[in-house]
Amino acid sequence: MTTSIIIRPVVTDADLAAFIKLPWTIYKNDSQWVPPLLQERQDFFNRKKNPYFEHAEVQLFLAERAGIVVGRICAHIDKLVQIHYKPGTGQWGLFECDDNPDTAKALIAAAEAWLKQRGMTLSQGPMSMSVWDEPGLQVSGFDKAPILMTGHHQPRYQAMIEHAGYAKIKDLWAYGLDITKPMPERIQKIVDAGDKNPRITIRNVKKSDYAREVAIITDILNDAWSDNWGYIPLTDREKEYAPKQWLPLITESWVKIAEYEGEAVGFMVTLPNLNEMIDDLDGKLFPFGWAKLLWRLKRKKVKAVRVPIMGVRKSMQTSRHGALMVFMMIEHTRRTVASQGGKFAELSWILEDNGGMNNMLTTIGCEVYKTYRIYEREI
Repeated sequence: MTTSIIIRPVVTDADLAAFIKLPWTIYKNDSQWVPPLLQERQDFFNRKKNPYFEHAEVQLFLAERAGIVVGRICAHIDKLVQIHYKPGTGQWGLFECDDNPDTAKALIAAAEAWLKQRGMTLSQGPMSMSVWDEPGLQVSGFDKAPILMTGHHQPRYQAMIEHAGYAKIKDLWAYGLDITKPMPERIQKIVDAGDKNPRITIRNVKKSDYAREVAIITDILNDAWSDNWGYIPLTDREKEYAPKQWLPLITESWVKIAEYEGEAVGFMVTLPNLNEMIDDLDGKLFPFGWAKLLWRLKRKKVKAVRVPIMGVRKSMQTSRHGALMVFMMIEHTRRTVASQGGKFAELSWILEDNGGMNNMLTTIGCEVYKTYRIYEREI
């Protein structure tokens, strides 16, 4: 006789702790998984700290069998998604479960029921939680460890989600680049020509004027990405929150701002792979983890880096100079990071149908090495 599954909402602090800690059980035999910092996860779910909760209604659920937590899911309704994506769209994410298909079925059904009760007619996921956090389900590249701020999932989840009636709406690609190798010769010549162009300047970000630099980057970001599928503009609080979280990871020479005739028109943010610094901490900063992490952050000696966001203003995107500045920002950063011991860069996520960016990245030798998939279905 199969023990029944109980799905219940997260209500208490103990429930939230169980929700956060479940991946330690799910991935205990997965050598690629990196335990996240428990303090960071607690802050992520803190409604007073995370500005996402200012424009979204959120409910976490646990799945239990015989009193043991075996699964989790988060259902959420973002007011900004209703405005900028499609009215009636509810989302779910942070999905984890054991290898029992019934667990997945019950969790997804609970999330859908919660969304329907609040008038949603379209269910989208996984979205954990905002598109700015960790969107999509990993469907390839499971043999590679996750890079900073990217998801790592069980291969079985794809079939579980598709068996629940979900169909792909969009793939997001993670590109990998061997940064020990120079760009192809013809691209190097293009970059060299750009370096001699007096109208173009590629400069390092200034941490001494961080607030102003963040304002420049977010202004370009909102313009550059505004026509992208699934784009949800950052709120004023979110524009402050994320950069503040990133500040300890920032190296000035790894974050570029491109100027054309004195106007800031492009940017590229490159961050060290924090996962290399925390993979042996088991999520714990105390009693000694914090000292190790502070020392590692100061040194920033990592093999891998990630480019989570980059872009140029729409007015420049179809111009020769726009493409040139993208090549220049990538190459200038590649040289710097490689000179400091870096070996590999992930550039993610890139929409599968973003032809311009995909063409530029493949031209310089990038290859898609992981795919993350977003699903939808009517409910």
